Amino acid sequence: MRALSASVVALTILCARPAFGQTDTPDPVLAPAPTAAPAPRPITFDGRYVLDLIGVAAGGEARQTGVLDNLELTADADLARLVGWHGAKARVHLLSNQGRAINDAAGTLQGIDNIEVADGRVKLYEAWIEQAFAGGRAALLVGLADLNADFYQNDGAAILMAPAFGVGSELAATGPNGPSIFPSTALMARLNVTIGTSGYARAAVVNARAGVLGDQYGVDLTMHDGALLIAEAGSTRGGKLAVGLWRYTRRQDDIHVVDVDGNPVHRAAMGAYLLVDQHIAGGDAHALSLFLRAGLSEGKTTPFRGGFQIGAHVRGLVPGRPEGRLSFGLAHGLLSSGYRANVADTGERAASAENGIEITYQDRLAPFLTIQPDLQYIRRACTDGGERDTLVLGLRMIATFGRH
Repeated sequence: MRALSASVVALTILCARPAFGQTDTPDPVLAPAPTAAPAPRPITFDGRYVLDLIGVAAGGEARQTGVLDNLELTADADLARLVGWHGAKARVHLLSNQGRAINDAAGTLQGIDNIEVADGRVKLYEAWIEQAFAGGRAALLVGLADLNADFYQNDGAAILMAPAFGVGSELAATGPNGPSIFPSTALMARLNVTIGTSGYARAAVVNARAGVLGDQYGVDLTMHDGALLIAEAGSTRGGKLAVGLWRYTRRQDDIHVVDVDGNPVHRAAMGAYLLVDQHIAGGDAHALSLFLRAGLSEGKTTPFRGGFQIGAHVRGLVPGRPEGRLSFGLAHGLLSSGYRANVADTGERAASAENGIEITYQDRLAPFLTIQPDLQYIRRACTDGGERDTLVLGLRMIATFGRH
């Protein structure tokens, strides 16, 4: 990777003419012409490469160290400047993931690394068009899109590496093959409305089966598995305060209960969540924010009947490092009774919940390079009678590049 930089050197020669009664008013002929700001590009390109070195230092299923990576290439187009389509923009987002499945060694249910995938692939991750209307206070997005960009997201948990701090586990573990989140999105129609100066409401209809170009079966166009309906409303004043609701239009399989023929009983899959992320103290250079996230599901169609995450985010903690960010989080995943019964059937034991603690520090070493050491301690939910505690050490390196 390499960063490209450009510099502009301006040289102005000022000529003084001796004259009686001379003032400080510049000669209009010799005065330099004002420099106009460059017009925004109609298409901008961004790239982000993440490399994780992560390993199980103690506990877990086995001592193991893995290398995972995630390459993202994004092109954003202003369609008004590009083709005269007023109020419209578009995005194409490519994704490549490789690396070992390190969570198998950790033995956790909620995962330890948010770029880990079961099958490394190069794929089209997002491709959407968004049209603004009502004077820019509303926007409709249609296409392949990441659900977590608009729903169940808060900035205070953004740099934490454990997947539970993204979409809550009680929603992330739903659907035929997971909802429209990393590493595969689904076709979506999302409406976003701004209310007042800080309020918002948004809702989406999402294909229940995720799949993109590059996945084994590609994009699902049939909607045979129904749709996920999700809505969120809240305020961004001082951070975020929001509530969300979700439900699948088609009944999902119960994870444990079967009918007289041995087929899974079908249940209505639904849930709700709460987000609180508030700035507590400090200004631009130094700031402290606290967050609380909580979610519940019906507890029949997913391994998790609910959970919560709490934590803190501190910016500028280290003197002289204004871009340094320290984040701490506790994730608590409540297991459903059906999942615990399934575990018991295998001869293992399952606790009522899985708990994880993470602390991480991120700082920029160069304009293009960020480094982030990470530590996680997990009290695993499932065990065959052995040690439940797992200690995970990680180091994340992020390189960014782009053309704007």
